Amino acid sequence: MKKLRITLEGKSYDVTVEVLDEATVMHSPILPAAAKPLTTALPAAAAAPPVAVSGDGRIVASPMAGLIFKCLVKPGDVVTFNQVVIVLDAMKMETPVYAPVAGTITAVFVKEGDAVDEGHILLQIDGGPK
Repeated sequence: MKKLRITLEGKSYDVTVEVLDEATVMHSPILPAAAKPLTTALPAAAAAPPVAVSGDGRIVASPMAGLIFKCLVKPGDVVTFNQVVIVLDAMKMETPVYAPVAGTITAVFVKEGDAVDEGHILLQIDGGPK
C-alpha cells in the first residue's frame, strides 16, 4: 500500500493505493479520498447480431458505437469506392462510413435511429475484391 497526495484544480486529496503489478499500470480517473474505488469489471460489449449474408458480398461494419444518423443507400443502389453510405452520430459528432469497394448494395441491416456497437454489421455490398 502506498499513500499519495494528489492535487487537482488546487484541491488536495490524500489517497491510499495498492500497487498490484507495476508492469501493468492502468490509468483511471482520480477520485476524491471519500469516493469508493471501482471494484467491478465493465460489461463486455454486445456482439453484433447474426446476419444472413448471401453470395460473395462484402460486409461493412460500424467502426464505432453510435446511432445511425443517416442511411444514404438502399438495396439495389450502385456505389463507388469510398462513397459515404452511412453517417453515424457518435459523441455529438457525425462520422461518415465509406464503401470499401465499388458494387451494388444487396442488404442494409440498420435504419436511421438504430443504436450500433463497434463491429455491428451495417450493410452488404456485392462486387469488388474482398
